[in-house]
Amino acid sequence: MTTLYHCADARSFRALWALEELGVPYELKLLPFPPRVLAPDYLAENPLGTIPLLVDGATRMTESAAIVQYLVTRDGPSALSVEPGNPAYGDWLNGLHFGEATLTFPQTLVLRYTRLEPKERRNPQVAEDYGRWFNARLKGLEPRLAANDGWYCAGRFTGADISVGYALLLAETLGLDQRFSPAVAGYWARLQAREGFQKAKAAQADAPAATWQDG
Repeated sequence: MTTLYHCADARSFRALWALEELGVPYELKLLPFPPRVLAPDYLAENPLGTIPLLVDGATRMTESAAIVQYLVTRDGPSALSVEPGNPAYGDWLNGLHFGEATLTFPQTLVLRYTRLEPKERRNPQVAEDYGRWFNARLKGLEPRLAANDGWYCAGRFTGADISVGYALLLAETLGLDQRFSPAVAGYWARLQAREGFQKAKAAQADAPAATWQDG
């Protein structure tokens, strides 16, 4: 059984969404955020204290975009993968990392300096600067959507859309979605309408808190 250690709507949502899209059986262990502070026993599983943690037999992975790539290619080609030799393969790999390195990273600074730091250490100017950075980087998404029937690459929904889609979910959480262009807003609406996305949302809502402690 594949096991996913997860915090609601955190980066681990990428892995949860991929599992639901693929129909892979899994066990969900829901942690409070941030787990390294609120669930210290979790450090025995992942000394970094970060999420996600995917355990699949002897395989243990902690990078959300890499987990998506692993899941959608683990058993060979899937509807969410783009294979080497396909002209869209490079675009697909780029999308997996674009969602994390380019779109999610600046938002972590917004999150930190608006919500996670003690009030006396919060910095609205840093949050505003990185929020603008994030929205500027979204300009790179629009031509991809226009060229691929509304998806990131290959003219269809793939794991790259899961990676990018999580960045849009985080943007909504932080209120940055108010600056989405019509094209990006439409893309985000299509992603949320997917059955896999809705099942992932339901799974995290229904999971009992701290199930990671069982067994």
